[in-house]
Amino acid sequence: EVQLVESGGGLVRTGGSLRLSCAASGFTFADYDIAWFRQAPGKEREGVSCISTTDGNTYYADSVKGRFAISSDNAKNTVYLLMNNLKPDDTAVYDCAAVLKPCDFELMGFVGQGTQVTVSS
Repeated sequence: EVQLVESGGGLVRTGGSLRLSCAASGFTFADYDIAWFRQAPGKEREGVSCISTTDGNTYYADSVKGRFAISSDNAKNTVYLLMNNLKPDDTAVYDCAAVLKPCDFELMGFVGQGTQVTVSS
């Protein structure tokens, strides 16, 4: 069974940090790149960050560049998103997805259920 399980969300104050985890199973991790998306109420789904499982190359949306850091532990089939200096605009449901290489946000293979991140002002 294919699974992408996110964890690490929660409530944090402005300026705080959270680390999200995305644990993948049931498919060949190296065949995909792993991306984080988020969707806030009333807003479109946004591709936040992505990491290549081949060479570790990373991508960040302008809205999070310099504050978020994506990393991967290929031995554990797990990708992390460290979110620093969080702002109320970062409030959203965050989910991870296995996307086609190289980091194609438009072509997703599998998607997780998501984890809520709430940043209070």
